[in-house]
Amino acid sequence: MIQRTVLVKFSETTTLEQLQEVVNRFKALKNTLTGIIDLQAGLNIAERNKEFQVVLMVRFEDQAALEAYVANAEHQAVAAYIKEVGRVDSIGVDFEI
Repeated sequence: MIQRTVLVKFSETTTLEQLQEVVNRFKALKNTLTGIIDLQAGLNIAERNKEFQVVLMVRFEDQAALEAYVANAEHQAVAAYIKEVGRVDSIGVDFEI
């Protein structure tokens, strides 16, 4: 299995509603893609490290499922929305479980 975790930092002009919409759109991917074992997303509630407002996590069956996810048009649409509403930076890591 492969675990992908992404932290996303948005501009100061990005609204709470837009952040929640990022979370909602990402969660909707769970029902449209194959090879996903688990998918979680939410707003960062930590007192420290508040500069990354959204956390996205997805667990894949294998590397092939991860690669299919990256190339998927619906995933690309979510990524485009993230950029559209003010993504400034992101940190992503993948690791085998």
